[in-house]
Amino acid sequence: MTHADHEAHHEHSCCATKAEVPLTSLVTDPVCGMTVDPLRTAHHAAHDGDDYHFCSAGCRTKFVADPDKYLSNAPRAEPQATPGAMWTCPMHPEIRQEGPGTCPICGMALEPEEPSLDDAPNPELVDFTYRFWVSAVLAVPLLIVSMVAEMLGIEIVSPAASPWVQLALSAPIVLWAGKPFFERGWMSIRTWHLNMFTLIAIGVGAAFLYSLVATFAPGLFPPTFRMHGGMVPVYYEAAGVVVTLVLLGQVLELRARAATGRAIRALMDLAPKTARRIRDDGSEEEVSLGDVAAGDKLRIRPGDAIPVDGIVIEGRSSVDESMLTGESLAVGKSAGDALTGGTVNGTGSLVMEARAVGADTMLARIVRMVGEAQRSRAPIQAVADRISGWFVPLVVAIAIAAFIVWNFVGPEPRFGHALLNAIAVLIIACPCALGLATPMSIMVGTGRGAHAGVLVKNAEALQALEKVDTLVIDKTGTITEGKPRLIATQALPGFDQDDLLGLAAAVEAQSEHPLAHAIVTAATERGVIAGKVENFESQTGLGVSAVIDGRIVAIGNAAQMTRVGADPSALEAAADPHRQTGAGVMFIAIDGAPAGLLAVADPVRANAREAIAALRAEGLKVIMLTGDNQATADAVARAVGGLDDVRADLRPEDKARIVGALKAAGAKVAMAGDGINDAPALAAADVGLAMGTGTDVAIESAGMTLTRGDLTAIVRARRLADATMRNIRQNLFFSFLFNGLGVPIAAGVLYPPFGILMSPMFAGAAMALSSFTVVLNALRLNRVKL
Repeated sequence: MTHADHEAHHEHSCCATKAEVPLTSLVTDPVCGMTVDPLRTAHHAAHDGDDYHFCSAGCRTKFVADPDKYLSNAPRAEPQATPGAMWTCPMHPEIRQEGPGTCPICGMALEPEEPSLDDAPNPELVDFTYRFWVSAVLAVPLLIVSMVAEMLGIEIVSPAASPWVQLALSAPIVLWAGKPFFERGWMSIRTWHLNMFTLIAIGVGAAFLYSLVATFAPGLFPPTFRMHGGMVPVYYEAAGVVVTLVLLGQVLELRARAATGRAIRALMDLAPKTARRIRDDGSEEEVSLGDVAAGDKLRIRPGDAIPVDGIVIEGRSSVDESMLTGESLAVGKSAGDALTGGTVNGTGSLVMEARAVGADTMLARIVRMVGEAQRSRAPIQAVADRISGWFVPLVVAIAIAAFIVWNFVGPEPRFGHALLNAIAVLIIACPCALGLATPMSIMVGTGRGAHAGVLVKNAEALQALEKVDTLVIDKTGTITEGKPRLIATQALPGFDQDDLLGLAAAVEAQSEHPLAHAIVTAATERGVIAGKVENFESQTGLGVSAVIDGRIVAIGNAAQMTRVGADPSALEAAADPHRQTGAGVMFIAIDGAPAGLLAVADPVRANAREAIAALRAEGLKVIMLTGDNQATADAVARAVGGLDDVRADLRPEDKARIVGALKAAGAKVAMAGDGINDAPALAAADVGLAMGTGTDVAIESAGMTLTRGDLTAIVRARRLADATMRNIRQNLFFSFLFNGLGVPIAAGVLYPPFGILMSPMFAGAAMALSSFTVVLNALRLNRVKL
């Protein structure tokens, strides 16, 4: 048994018992009673030699301060089953449990960590919708009896019977429909995670309890408490209507929050449910997607969605890869080309070999990355967290102060006015809107980015990219296509171009040089590859050579030509025009005589110049770093224009060092690259942008992955970051403004100059709509133009 296994063997459930917990079991938080996965939570503490696990840092802090208090009250719990579908809180992603429930910190309903393909409604939404309609049916006659009849001068029931009728109508609303609010409010007080439901429970509870006493024991109240008719006023309608309006707000909010998960569900829907597998005898069968294994041969018919990742082994077609790149133009596919699951085949028929299936496909990785990003926290969230920490106690203090002031200086009946204003203060304050301001924008923004080919690893990357003023980009695969092509074959007098290309391709087919593939590909397309290769040799730093049909063929630089006795001067003169465009030139000698040259270049992406101009328009300084030579780098810089600086002949550590120097000088740096050699610089930058054509190492080192893989994707990413952070600030501003104005008005500051009072019912409606407004504003990101 390893040391880690030994420690894990002695971990215990965080309840009062000391029973051993298997590694795969959930345990119970002794402070709030929430189920916790010990393998995932970062919050744990030791006591009397045993380990206890917690849903949040707040619960751990309370436990450490007085562990015996919580252990003595904790229920005995048996280890639970292996975690299945996990649910989490969008405002507090560290909260996780198996199955639905409520967050012990903010009281919000938990949501599935990973949306399922079925579109079943949230059980909380179903429950709250039912409670709302029942309470709404009762609230209407409650309002008529308590207020409308009085305003119209109509006596529907006698004054003596009115409190009893109101009690009968309001009791089901408060005690049944509002039961979840009281449960969450009590949990918040018990764990001291004060939240919106603390305020609702106190406000509604105070109004309802006061009215009960006034109904059953009116003699307890002095004459100053009574109205003109001698009746003690009751406020059942305030309690009942506030519960109804809060339920309405919760229903609207839950519906809007459900829309934020549609981005992931839309991605999941891209994968087909079945695939056509080709048996060994050539027959075909339709199998479930889960039954497809790596190595299987699959038939892709015209119009079919590609089921898994793999390569084409037969056929030609065009494939719509817009889900991956955001580009609607179809991409041609033939034997040897890669296919990505979730993309859509065009008019041709293909046979593919499955390479990555299940959770290993690109689509599954995208869904996983988007989900993790939606649950991450942006640094700006710390502002809301700090305010939320003292917000509820402050509101309670303001409500108490309002009650005292109105009880001494308010109009008659003073107690009634004091109570209603205190309740209005408690009801209108909405820490929920403040808490939702950042997570909702992050959820919608990352989903929008996924559909535009911008995959955000975490919210911190979005915030960092918005602040970036310097963009560092690699050349190969970022500015250029990363796929060298033969652009020229030039033969000296006495030699044939096709013959030279065929001989060169036959030799280079044995080589691992980066440019060899371009030569072989060009010769294959022309059908000019020569015969059998013998005596192949690679001369380090010079080139390669071999014997073909009795002829000695040497390929390489000028020093290689000199080595085999060929004068390179004529070749050097012919090579200069190609080198000025950034092409790599290889000389060819046959039997010791200079024969010609091949020019190979990595083409600049067609939209590179336009994209760099757009990035400059965004206020970014653009710097190109490359390991290529200075002449090639300068040629590429001339082709794209607009670069502020060009550095060449760099090793991976040099790129990271330059990024570090820029940061030390005060720049906010983003690095875009696609290769293993870019990984150190990607990690060193404030935010790394991995081009989707790149390696897993580059993608792992970056904060964002741009699946389209070209510079226009960087423009999209920047616009997404700007739009998301702007949306967050709008939400925070609205939340601060709403609470900053609403709480004082509810306390009665407008009464002395204007005679304006806010009833608890209006406060309840305003509070319910505040959270809904924040969510609706976040949903606007779905329509932002990238």
